[in-house]
Amino acid sequence: MRETKIKLTLEDVEAFVRAATSCDFDVDVNYNRVLVDAKSILGVLSLDLGQTLTVKCHGEDEGFESFLEKYKIA
Repeated sequence: MRETKIKLTLEDVEAFVRAATSCDFDVDVNYNRVLVDAKSILGVLSLDLGQTLTVKCHGEDEGFESFLEKYKIA
């Protein structure tokens, strides 16, 4: 399982969910104790987008990894 810390804006959510949906494995997003399915637009929108989010990939997909690079924080 890979973890990546990202920041999203409201405008980024649709593209993020679309990219996560293209993966054939589970992708989760969490902030604090809240864990949501990254393929659920309502779930992602329910998170505090002003905070750093952790994306957990339960598989590997080069396209999704390169997509996450745009939103990755140090």
